[in-house]
Amino acid sequence: MKRILIVGCGDIAMRVARLLSGQYRLFGLLRNTARCAELRAAGITPLLGDLDNPLSLSRLTGLAHTVLHFSPPPNTGESDTRTRNLLAVLSRSTLPGSLVYISTSGVYGDCAGEYVTETRTLNAQTARALRRVAAENIIRRWAKRTGVRSTILRVPGIYAADRLPLQRLQQRLPAIVAAEDSYTNHIHADDLAHIVMSALRYAKPNRVYNTSDDSELKLGDYFDRVADTFDLPHVPRVSRERAQQILPKTLLSFINESRRLMNTRMKRELKVKLHYPTVADTLKTIQKNNSGT
Repeated sequence: MKRILIVGCGDIAMRVARLLSGQYRLFGLLRNTARCAELRAAGITPLLGDLDNPLSLSRLTGLAHTVLHFSPPPNTGESDTRTRNLLAVLSRSTLPGSLVYISTSGVYGDCAGEYVTETRTLNAQTARALRRVAAENIIRRWAKRTGVRSTILRVPGIYAADRLPLQRLQQRLPAIVAAEDSYTNHIHADDLAHIVMSALRYAKPNRVYNTSDDSELKLGDYFDRVADTFDLPHVPRVSRERAQQILPKTLLSFINESRRLMNTRMKRELKVKLHYPTVADTLKTIQKNNSGT
């Protein structure tokens, strides 16, 4: 049975593990021993190690046929030392055949609401996104040098029934007035897990894919639709100029970037059929389930 190493065992990794169960032998890199039982219950053999400590990663050498790299970069610095450390240990012995990396659509920066394909020049505008660009570059150079088939998935906002901005709505943090608002992009967590599966099977070598659904939503409209689903009041709307003065910087980094991801390559090459084509349809289903009708 082929072996898959999962690096970064968060929500998406656990959803992917459920889809892989019984088909592969799964290993998961963990820093926290408290989650070992959870991984074992999901059919994943936990391996203790820390991407920030290269000496702790020796057990990964020559282990896996495929690597699913879901771990984010460090919170500081200009590069992704975690990805660099991972690839260094993978290079010491028999190389994996393929590596799938979850990146972010933030690498494109602000596109003024334009439609964005994978060939667009990257223009990351936050330190977080710049580290993702660095990670992508490290992986692509490594793959080209070693012959490992790499796949980079550029992921927008991930949502699911249990991953909605309810706390933000309850805090009444304002959104931008419609005329000045930014386009946002989304993918359901379960669809993303299936996209990873499709990438394992169909991705072309060293290829990048936008992994977005078919929604065309502005951010404030997204908040309003979630609010309607849960019978919450709409958040207030303010001008973009006013938002810069009153909203936290972490939120502004999303509000200040507007783009519409094209998912044609994902659908065509990865043969993806979305289970949740739009946020609006998904929220309608959630609302119907909540009402018991």
